[in-house]
Amino acid sequence: MRLLLLTFLGACCLTTWTVEGVGTEVLEESFCVSLTAQQLPVQKIKTYTIREGILKAVIFVTRRGLKICADPHAKWVKAAIKTVDRRSRARKNVIETSPTRVQRSTSTAVTLTG
Repeated sequence: MRLLLLTFLGACCLTTWTVEGVGTEVLEESFCVSLTAQQLPVQKIKTYTIREGILKAVIFVTRRGLKICADPHAKWVKAAIKTVDRRSRARKNVIETSPTRVQRSTSTAVTLTG
């Protein structure tokens, strides 16, 4: 009887552990119910995502982590997207061009003084 009970409990635990991986996909967390008409200061916008679906929207993420939905056809939204893209490109260029360690000269030229 004990062996049967232990086998049953083991099978239940194994099933629970196996099935957990199947349904743990995270559903889309960000979706918009309404759009804001109020213009956001561009300095406070960290990044954005564009959502296509029933309600097309640009979801701005502020430096504090707030998600704000806006109309993708509004002029201020288009300008904010351009500014954020420009800022991220500039930041990427700085990261790519800055040296990670002190670099020694690889030049083998000899300077002669005469």
